[in-house]
Amino acid sequence: MSRLNLNKNASFLPAALTGVLFWLIVFAAAAGAEMPPLSETVGRLQQIYERTQDFQANFVQETTVKSIRKTEVEEGVVYFKSPRQMLWDYKKPKAKKLIINAQKAWLYLPQDKTAYTQDADRLFKSEALIKFLSGLGKLTEDFTLRYATPAATDRNGDYLLQLYPREKGASYAYLQMTLDKNSFQILEVSFDDVMGNTTRLKFSAIKMNAGLSSRLFQFQPPAGVSIFKMP
Repeated sequence: MSRLNLNKNASFLPAALTGVLFWLIVFAAAAGAEMPPLSETVGRLQQIYERTQDFQANFVQETTVKSIRKTEVEEGVVYFKSPRQMLWDYKKPKAKKLIINAQKAWLYLPQDKTAYTQDADRLFKSEALIKFLSGLGKLTEDFTLRYATPAATDRNGDYLLQLYPREKGASYAYLQMTLDKNSFQILEVSFDDVMGNTTRLKFSAIKMNAGLSSRLFQFQPPAGVSIFKMP
């Protein structure tokens, strides 16, 4: 996935894709000594998704831009509330917020005194990941899933799973997730965009079904902030 473009022609889709990928970290399954059948893993992921009302977690996002061979590392806290509500609150190295609710999506850059806005429906309908997050899709309907090849585990013995989007024109070829070999919790998500840029997301301190308020996902631009509406 490409880095966030912060000029007037910026698109919400790269940020939103980063954002919606996190939903998959809430999926967990029972511990097992051996790699389970793929159908069992997928079924358990879907069950957890359907039972989860909200979550929050710390995240580290590493984005490597192929053209300049530079990796940018960002950190923050992500929040989700079903349906269709997300907040990515970036803390380091610069503060910024990506807020998505049922009506609007906002990208707020406080240091630049700038906010970009877009109708949320354009995001919810544009990608398989976003459909899945909004409760409109199923894993097996939106993705072709398989264990990674040639190695289905990493050097720690954790499982590697690949998800190929069924939707034509997706901005990535597939997602790769690392699942803990004991708890089946997703430890990491990574993917390459069409430009060859790589995004890697790592999660920690996950809290599920804590009763997050919908007020967390509302945004009113402060006075003096320039607002640009995206198509």
